[in-house]
Amino acid sequence: MTAAPGDRPDHEPVELLAGLATTRTVRRYTDEAIPDDDLSSIVWHASRAPSGSNRQPFRFLVLRDGPRAAAAKAVLGESFRRGWQAKRLADGYDAAVVADDRSPKARSAAAMQHFVDHLERVPVVVLVCLERYRDANAYEGASVYPAAQNLLLAARALGYGGALTMWHLAVEAELRELLEIPDHVALSACITLGRPAGRHGPVRRRPIAELVFDDGWDRPAAWAVDPDGTRHSTWRRSSR
Repeated sequence: MTAAPGDRPDHEPVELLAGLATTRTVRRYTDEAIPDDDLSSIVWHASRAPSGSNRQPFRFLVLRDGPRAAAAKAVLGESFRRGWQAKRLADGYDAAVVADDRSPKARSAAAMQHFVDHLERVPVVVLVCLERYRDANAYEGASVYPAAQNLLLAARALGYGGALTMWHLAVEAELRELLEIPDHVALSACITLGRPAGRHGPVRRRPIAELVFDDGWDRPAAWAVDPDGTRHSTWRRSSR
C-alpha cells in the first residue's frame, strides 16, 4: 500500500475535516495515470465504509486501460455527452453562457463540456456496484454510497480528484454485456478519478441554517452556524 499522504514529497497532508470541507467535484484531469499503490489505497479506504450488518455488499469495478475498459469508456462517453446535452438544454446552461460567460453557471457548463468531451481519456473510471442479497428496495443505497464517498475522500487525500455521476444508467445494458456484470448486481454509481488539472478548495453550499432544524421541522437551530469566511452557493431554499 502507498505511503501515508504526509510521507509523499509531492503532496501536502490533508487533515480530515479540511478534506471534508474542500473535496470538490473534479471534472478536469491531467493524463497522469494513477499508480497501482495509490489506487489500492483508495479502494482499501473506500472499503472501510459502514454497511448494514457489515455485509459489505459494495463492489468496485475499475476501468483503466485494458481493452474492455477502453470499450466501456467509449460507451460511457457517448452516454455522458447525450446526458449533458439534455441537461444543458433543460436547465438553461446555454442561456447562462450567452448572458455572462464568466458566471458560475457558465463556468460550470464549460467544465461539464470538457468533462464529457474527454471522458474516454479519464485515467480511471470506477463502477460502484451493489451485490444484492435481497430484492431491490429504496434503501439499499445506504450500504453502498458511504463507500463511494469514502473513495472520493481517499482520492482527495492522495492528491487526486473525482466526480460521482449516474449517466452510466443510460447504457447499463451495454455495460453489463461488455463487462459480464451479473443481473443481481446493481450499478449504483460511476466515479471518474484522476489528477486534477486544477485544484481542490472550499466548496460552496447553502447556509447551514437552511439545512439544520432543532426540536421540530423548520425550527431554527441557533447553534448551527457557518464558520467565518464560508462561501455559499446560489441555490435558494424551497418555499414549500
